[in-house]
Amino acid sequence: MTGFELTPTATTSEVREAAELAARHAAAADHARRLPGEVVAGLVAAGFARHFVPLRWGGRAGGFVELLDGVSTVGEGCTSAAWVAAVVAGAARMGVYLPDEGQRELWSAGPDTVIAGALSPSGRATPDVGGWRLTGEWQRVSGVDFADWTLVCASVPRGEHAVARFFAVPRRDYRVRDTWFDLGMRATGSNTLVADGVFVPEHRSVARGDVRRGRAVGSEAPCHTAGLSTIGGTPFAAPVLGAARAAVRAWSARPAGRPAQGTPAPGDNPLVRGVPARAEAKIESAALLLRRVAQTGDDGSGADDEPARAPRDCALATEQLVDVVERLFRSAGCGARAQDDPLQRIWRDVHCAARHVALRLDTAGSAYGGQSPGTV
Repeated sequence: MTGFELTPTATTSEVREAAELAARHAAAADHARRLPGEVVAGLVAAGFARHFVPLRWGGRAGGFVELLDGVSTVGEGCTSAAWVAAVVAGAARMGVYLPDEGQRELWSAGPDTVIAGALSPSGRATPDVGGWRLTGEWQRVSGVDFADWTLVCASVPRGEHAVARFFAVPRRDYRVRDTWFDLGMRATGSNTLVADGVFVPEHRSVARGDVRRGRAVGSEAPCHTAGLSTIGGTPFAAPVLGAARAAVRAWSARPAGRPAQGTPAPGDNPLVRGVPARAEAKIESAALLLRRVAQTGDDGSGADDEPARAPRDCALATEQLVDVVERLFRSAGCGARAQDDPLQRIWRDVHCAARHVALRLDTAGSAYGGQSPGTV
């Protein structure tokens, strides 16, 4: 992307440098289906791996608003890089729910340990002496190729039923299969993790319910005690926010400012002039929704309905952002479909990202609308 300029935010210079680095490699990373090592190193240097790591392990115990700003800034350069930044930060946050011994092992090499997360209980774990035996395959694990550890979710038998637990597994104990060939978000390298009877000691496991309820071990920081649903999908929506801002710039930078061959320049056509105005207004509206959810996570100011409202707001904001990119892409003319045009890559990325379960309005809206009368 040429002429790359960041939207002014409170982000650090390291985050801005990571965003600019990701922008320079975005097209090549999309083609290679993975981020280059220097972009990954840039994300780590920018502090995403340590963002939610507890202070006692050398981390920052950072806030959700700060993460929203940082990830969306990277998203202005490369949606996939921003997604990986959000995943790495979020997976490290889950580590704080492990017992003390598990946390000590997880961050034994320092707070910049890169952790990935597999949230769906796709595997099985059976009790073993001192721990568990873990077997299964987890698809679409973003960043798994370069992660030092991965927190995977698996079903554990309990009588006639099963419960879900998370298990921290070091890179040496699992295999990665090259299976990520999606249309968008290609550079996330969201391949398949395979575990074959891996032993996981008890101290590297935690019940999924404890993670959802924010039952942190050894930390009272707001970023650790906030329930999972009260922060909604802000980490996953942040890359889409950045991508939508980048889409406006890509649209505006088209030759002679003409969205399609033979149409008047924006200064001569009020319909064309209105495209970026509408786009930027909807982006600002979506950003306000996401910032409200993130701020609530930081200060705990939400009402009783926040666990249902936050996912709804994140999903609605994402839907607005996808609509922005869709309209920009459709009005940009045939040239936007060229494989080297940044607008088509952004268009593919946001549609792919919006399919994540945390960002789907049909799911989040149903949960919100299904509350008891008087709670909405």
